[in-house]
Amino acid sequence: MALGDLMTSRFSQLSLAVSNHVIDGNVSSGGYHEDDVAYADLMSQRRDLDAVSTSSYANAVTSTATVPTTMAYLPQTVVLCELRHAAFEASTPTGPSDSGLVSKWRPKDRMKTGCVALVLCLNISVDPPDVIKISPCPRMECWTDPFSMAPQKALETIGKNLRDQYERWQPKARSKVELDPTVDEVKKLCNTCRRYAKSERVLFHYNGHGVPKPTANGEIWLFNKSYTQYIPLPISDLDSWLKTPSIYVFDCSAAGMVVNAFIELLDCGTSNYPGSSRDCILLAACEAHETLPQSSEFPADVFTSCLTTPIKMALRWFCTRSLLHESLDSSLIDKIPGRQNDRKTLLGELNWIFTAVTDTIAWNVLPHDLFRRLFRQDLLVASLFRNFLLAERIMRSANCSPISYPMLPPTHQHHMWDAWDMAAEICLSQLPSLVEDPNAEFQPSSFFTEQLIAFEVWLDHGSEHKKPPEQLPIVLQVLLSQCHRFRALVLLGRFLDMGPWAVDLALSVGIFPYVLKLLQTTTPELRQILVFIWTKILALDKSCQVDLVKDGGHVYFIRFLNSAEAYPEQRAMAAFVLAVIVDGHRRGQEACIEAGLIQVCLKQLHGFTQNEAQTEPLLLQWLCLCLGKLWEDFTEAQTIGLQADVPGICAPLLSEPQPEVRASAVYALATLLDVGFDSFRDGIGGDEECDDVEKNRAEMIIIKSLLNVVSDGSPLVRAEVAVALAHFAFGHKQHLKSIAAAYWKPQPNSLLNSLPSLANLKGTGSGNIVSSQIGPLTAMVRDGRVSTSSPLATAGIMHGSPLSDDSSQLSDSGILNDGVSNGEVNHSRPKPLDNAMYSQCVLAMFTLARDPSPRVASLGRRVLSIIGIEQVTKSVKPAGNSAWPSDPANSSSTPSISGLARSSSWLDINGGHMPLTFRTPPVSPPRQNYLAGIRRVCSLDFRPHLMNSPDSGLADPLLGSTSGSERSLLPQSTIYNFSCGHFSKSLLTASDDSEELLAKREEQERFALEHIAKCQHSSVSKLNNNSQIASWDAKFETGTRTALLQPFSPIVIAADENERIRVWNYEEATLLNGFDNHDFPEKGISKLCLLNELDDSLLLVASSDGNIRIWKDYTLRGKQKHVTAFSSIQGHKPGVRSLNAVVDWQQQSGYLYASGEISSIMLWDLDKEQLVNSIPSSSDCSVSALASSQVHAGQFAAGFVDGSVRLYDIRTPDMLVRTTRPHTQQVARVVGIGFQPGLDQGKIVSASQAGDIQFLDIRSQRDTELTIDAHRGSLTALAVHRHAPIIASGSAKQLIKVFSLKGEQLGTIRYQHTFMAQKIGSVSCLTFHPYQVLLAAGAADACVSIYADDNSHTR
Repeated sequence: MALGDLMTSRFSQLSLAVSNHVIDGNVSSGGYHEDDVAYADLMSQRRDLDAVSTSSYANAVTSTATVPTTMAYLPQTVVLCELRHAAFEASTPTGPSDSGLVSKWRPKDRMKTGCVALVLCLNISVDPPDVIKISPCPRMECWTDPFSMAPQKALETIGKNLRDQYERWQPKARSKVELDPTVDEVKKLCNTCRRYAKSERVLFHYNGHGVPKPTANGEIWLFNKSYTQYIPLPISDLDSWLKTPSIYVFDCSAAGMVVNAFIELLDCGTSNYPGSSRDCILLAACEAHETLPQSSEFPADVFTSCLTTPIKMALRWFCTRSLLHESLDSSLIDKIPGRQNDRKTLLGELNWIFTAVTDTIAWNVLPHDLFRRLFRQDLLVASLFRNFLLAERIMRSANCSPISYPMLPPTHQHHMWDAWDMAAEICLSQLPSLVEDPNAEFQPSSFFTEQLIAFEVWLDHGSEHKKPPEQLPIVLQVLLSQCHRFRALVLLGRFLDMGPWAVDLALSVGIFPYVLKLLQTTTPELRQILVFIWTKILALDKSCQVDLVKDGGHVYFIRFLNSAEAYPEQRAMAAFVLAVIVDGHRRGQEACIEAGLIQVCLKQLHGFTQNEAQTEPLLLQWLCLCLGKLWEDFTEAQTIGLQADVPGICAPLLSEPQPEVRASAVYALATLLDVGFDSFRDGIGGDEECDDVEKNRAEMIIIKSLLNVVSDGSPLVRAEVAVALAHFAFGHKQHLKSIAAAYWKPQPNSLLNSLPSLANLKGTGSGNIVSSQIGPLTAMVRDGRVSTSSPLATAGIMHGSPLSDDSSQLSDSGILNDGVSNGEVNHSRPKPLDNAMYSQCVLAMFTLARDPSPRVASLGRRVLSIIGIEQVTKSVKPAGNSAWPSDPANSSSTPSISGLARSSSWLDINGGHMPLTFRTPPVSPPRQNYLAGIRRVCSLDFRPHLMNSPDSGLADPLLGSTSGSERSLLPQSTIYNFSCGHFSKSLLTASDDSEELLAKREEQERFALEHIAKCQHSSVSKLNNNSQIASWDAKFETGTRTALLQPFSPIVIAADENERIRVWNYEEATLLNGFDNHDFPEKGISKLCLLNELDDSLLLVASSDGNIRIWKDYTLRGKQKHVTAFSSIQGHKPGVRSLNAVVDWQQQSGYLYASGEISSIMLWDLDKEQLVNSIPSSSDCSVSALASSQVHAGQFAAGFVDGSVRLYDIRTPDMLVRTTRPHTQQVARVVGIGFQPGLDQGKIVSASQAGDIQFLDIRSQRDTELTIDAHRGSLTALAVHRHAPIIASGSAKQLIKVFSLKGEQLGTIRYQHTFMAQKIGSVSCLTFHPYQVLLAAGAADACVSIYADDNSHTR
């Protein structure tokens, strides 16, 4: 049982493999083992260092004393490498399938052989003319000697025996025997059988030992009434009487003749039953040219004996060939004790082993669809074919080849027969003692134990690309035995965990009915492994939900989910199984509600929200998804959910650290919003009366909760919010339209002032153009297309979170209420929710439509289309773009989305005058139906599948169409399908590529440590004009704005103001890639950062508006992929035109710090993809420079516009450590800031625009330690090396100066190192290589130059 223990321990520690996250953000599960000792040491050292460094800022020595200095420089945190980052933008997940490939394993339709027709033509004592018998010849028929009694009695005895032999295999089938019959009797027999069997299979068994061989035309012989003549019966007649489905057994010499004729008949297609496909199976004793064996060691009907009494036949044949034949009396074989179906007896054990062996041979030799047809569809057919394999083995030893249709490959030499021989020998050796003493104990064979060991060996070394394990059918047989069952299930679980291909193999071999039956057992130790196995099956094939509900299997999983002693990861699997059972399956939903599933899930969620203890995130995720699926489109369940206060229970989950949990909670809440559908479905005639105050209150709570996560850091969560808002918008269409219309309506009001891009419209009389009745629509005709624009969508308002203080003032401002009370869309009934709520929803929809993630943005635009805001947009890509691949979110046929804000260039071209043409409505339109009648623009981008309809450009199919198709147009949630992917991956073993990743990381760490040591200990010699090793004209129209050097390859990444990113190899001087960060019209770059630089690095691109987009594979041309995107700055000051975001990334802590024209510094945890803190900047001015310590996690410094510098540490209670004002000569903004190299805390370098560079030590009382006047009044850039004692500063006056930390100037760079030695442009950015003395400088003339220290780089 050692293996079982191992597996149990493996299951109990599933958290190692199953858990999506490791808490604290120190190590993500992206491919590192927790048991990796080196890393654990490294981590503990990191933590010791952090603990020490937090303790005191006054004490300078402690932090360096305890830990080797190099350790602090290599952060262990790895972020954004989960399943969700691999494919969120790229593809839509599919979830478990219920059709296609996966359900091939199901037998098309289970069949039964309902009738058996036995025809015996023996004519005992008269030999047929064409057979010459030798002496001694075989005489036994059905183990009876026909010459031992009167011929007629012998005939009847043989007929009865044959019937008994067949009934053992199919007791419920009706058997009819015809002895030495005429053609008419056979015809009558066949018709009777077909009539009785109806659509079931009929078996026709023909023994022709007393008649001539079949003819070349395929006729078999019968008798005339007086037995004076043999009468031929054509096979075509037989076929026409028996029809289909049927199975024929021909036991006679030259039986192959019949088979050949039958195949010809099938090929000709002369079907007696048009329309139905032929399902005919034939088994024949020998080939067309062969006669039956003449050796007396066999019975005369050796073929029939093999087919109907296989154990007796196999043992008799084996006995004569084994070493036992001298000691064992063959007559004992007839006395084997026990029953065939009792596996605890000798006969039962032999039968069981025989079944396992023949099944295994068939499974390994036959194509899988043929195996399923012959061995899994019909019990009697399966038994006959197993026994047919034995017949082939025995009869081939007598030079006779049984044949079948469909034809089987030869199996008589398969090595599994050796295993059968050995098991048979062991059993037979016990036979004499068992026969002598009926009370003797029977010792079971070791066959199954040995086969399980073989299977386990395969599991240790096999894989998808190797030959599948041949023991799979045996494992299936072992499930029948209680003593081996647990171990077999554990091994089966390990096999299924290898991937969907393994699940498909196991289902093909026929595992399904066995594991379904096991759900009726109550054995506690089987519960965990059964739940695991069902998880694997349902992750592949959802169609099993029907069988589970039919057999009451759902109750097993609900009980397991409710059991306190099960591990949370295993309960998560049970929740997954239940979610699949109820997914789109009404019977399943009803059954699970009856069994109390809602209460079980809510009890666990409620327990979690009450206890602060950490709950397994996977369990929370699947409880939410299970609930969501349970009440999806099922009003009764939704009502139960609302009565149980689901909104109150799920809302706290929206702030969980795992994005998957947050997204699942959004999904669970969103499916409850469907309650609104019935009451608000009628889009044209206004809403139905909604009396239910409770329902409205619940909707209000849900929407409030969802609005809190509109600006969540994970696109997975925001996508779910967008889908939820789409459902909500559909239910509340009219109210939202009126609010959106009010926002749209141009007003001489404070709202307009806060929208700078529309400021130049004031005073052009725009208010007069619009008649008060057409408030909802401000249409603009451009390029012959009609489109609508909304001031709400413009830059000023869009970045505030809908619930931030600044924007919520808008929602309550007079404009809203005014717009609605103006009566543009009048409603006789009160609104379900209040206006403030609706306006916050509209704001949220606009926020989503401008989301930095392409998928979320397209969902957001679909939501806006539901409330009547649609736009045909033109692409606003910079010129010269055509050579580069476009954003993956836009397909080539649809217009590219340039955002919902009007492009400012468009306004400039038109000089601020709007060339608007309006469609005016008829005079005093009927108000109630007015909105429904208007034809509006429907952007092709929203519904690509409408492309072919004639007026897809104008008509809005969401209006006036039937509710069913309207529903189908709504965007669908993807979190469920996405989450299912987790269970189709391997849960018990780490992925194979983790070792490669570890090796790569170790190599890069070694490189880093070597170079850090070199940087720290080598003295830096001059850096000057002659130090340039590479120069690259990046061909940016607006000049280089920011650059970045890759640590482990000679690559520089640069970006310009238009957010065009180019990647260049400076050793080979080749351009590797170039792409646009996004397609929205507002451009502006803030910074480039590398994430996970010691692993597979990701490129973080921060835009000036605070939007963060993270890319992987960015060095491969055209292959770059979005990993994630979010808006890092929220709640900015009103009236601010540009955010001028500043950000910095700290790998140690996994934190991104972001600020700008706001009064706080946002702290994002990229492992959780969540805003974890908003630190007040304690200043009226905005932050102009940010730097995080690369050694001390949680420590960062900020430089402000007024020249002040503040050091923060998020580990201290009040976060702000110290404020200084180093730049005193003249107050100018801090342009650059950075921590000095080394482990010292609080040593900072700060440079101001005025040109002075200050060296600060926060712990000393003096403000500055050292001042360098580097550039007078024109300093534009500062770079501080991470490890070497060197800094560089650049100026607008085309000059770069390099200093040591002691303030001495190490060099000046004025010229490009080219043939003409032209001057460098105005310096826009400087950056050092992290581990080498390499300086990259970007200039306003789009050149990027790289300079190397003489020591570190030989050119």
